[in-house]
Amino acid sequence: MKETKDKEQQQQHTMNQLLQMVAPGTPFRDGLENVLRAKTGGLIVVGCSPEIMELVDGGFSINCDFTPNYLYELAKMDGAIILSEDAKRILFANTQLIPDPHISSIETGIRHRTAERVAKQTGKLVVSISQRRNVITLYQGSLRYSLKEIGVILTKANQAIQTLEKYRAVYSQALTNLSALEFEELVTMHEVAYVIQRAEMLLRIKMEISRYVLELGNEGRLISMQMVELVGSAEEEARLLLKDYARDPSDEKIKEIQSALKKMTSEELLDTAHLIRVLGYASINTVAEDGFMPRGYRMLSKIPRLPSIIIHNLVERFGAFPHMMLASIEELDEVDGIGEVRARSIKEGLKRIQEQVFIDRQI
Repeated sequence: MKETKDKEQQQQHTMNQLLQMVAPGTPFRDGLENVLRAKTGGLIVVGCSPEIMELVDGGFSINCDFTPNYLYELAKMDGAIILSEDAKRILFANTQLIPDPHISSIETGIRHRTAERVAKQTGKLVVSISQRRNVITLYQGSLRYSLKEIGVILTKANQAIQTLEKYRAVYSQALTNLSALEFEELVTMHEVAYVIQRAEMLLRIKMEISRYVLELGNEGRLISMQMVELVGSAEEEARLLLKDYARDPSDEKIKEIQSALKKMTSEELLDTAHLIRVLGYASINTVAEDGFMPRGYRMLSKIPRLPSIIIHNLVERFGAFPHMMLASIEELDEVDGIGEVRARSIKEGLKRIQEQVFIDRQI
């Protein structure tokens, strides 16, 4: 399961790079659209490695700067076009590609079968433009992706934004409820797990929208702005939440937990017992036996102009957030890096946060 998830993440990363290269507004995408509208069809290889040249037969050397119009004119010929690795130069045109015929292919058309086999054999990006179906298909390694019309992607992106808005509302309410429980010293692992689950779901929707934004190119600016506004500081809040409740709050361990959360299936994420084990606890019973209190990283980060080193010193000194709340100004003053003025500011800041949390919970 873990290997499958790692492979999916690697494929996602590769796909994001491909979509960025062919995003609307880029010269490469303009050239592909020109060929698509002309209905001439086309076969384009990005990258001129020795592996590619072994498959090339015939054609002629061009070696000129890439422009959308040049690509359009050269695509009128039947052969494949080979570009440089960064797609900024046209190196060869009207070439015949002869990949290994034993490589499996699910395609039926000759152009698409050639594109898929070349991509699998060399690992390079190969673009096939259908002459009759008006479809641009990307191949790289075992990846295959057909570019969709801008209108279709915009519709899906807007639907995802609406979903993100709903999840953000649920997450914000769950976070407010957890904050209130922290002040009341009534936190249980179930509430913490619920908030972590909602935070991860929120971030997964953000990743999906980010892919739409990549595919939309310069048409995705408004979608991107909405996404950033809705997600806000959720990623940092989620990280501080893990530092508050993970058994080991070191930065290295938190990164491991974040990586583990990303690799979880939806079923694993919703399994509270599994989530507790990822946080470093053997079971819910273990958590109950050890006591379960936040360290205070998340709450202290809400106090303006409080350096992270001071937050770390406070956590080291008091161990848990409830102990900080009970500490006097004199006790806070004793912490390394905190003077009387800052101690008073921390005390008043926590009191304001507590009042705001209880107000927000009533809304």
